[in-house]
Amino acid sequence: MQTKDKVKLIVAAALDKKASEPVVFETTALTDVADYVIVVSGSSDRQVRAIADSIDEQLRKAGERPQGIEGEKEGRWILIDSTDVIVHVFYEPVRQYYEIEKLWMDAPRYVPDLPELNAASADRAPEAGLGR
Repeated sequence: MQTKDKVKLIVAAALDKKASEPVVFETTALTDVADYVIVVSGSSDRQVRAIADSIDEQLRKAGERPQGIEGEKEGRWILIDSTDVIVHVFYEPVRQYYEIEKLWMDAPRYVPDLPELNAASADRAPEAGLGR
């Protein structure tokens, strides 16, 4: 699976479970760890787990097996390592506390070509579409 397609699949799976404020960072030029970092939020530990489960399920259906998933039990910050894409699924207050987006402030931010996501992010800072 192409990396950009994987990013779109992950964001779609998160949005399917009503994830909020998705942000996609292209980190290729900044780190060897991953090409993209995705950050999304849920409004409860139950929703955070549901978002992570949806992402895991959709990746597996596409033939991608995550290298690791951490934090599932607590449901406050779940990390999914999908080799070239790292996903952080936060309980919203935990995301605000850690402000992880500041780590990637020099990375380009993208919005995948998904109608739901593009409509939701129209009011935010300019972000390029991932489908270019």
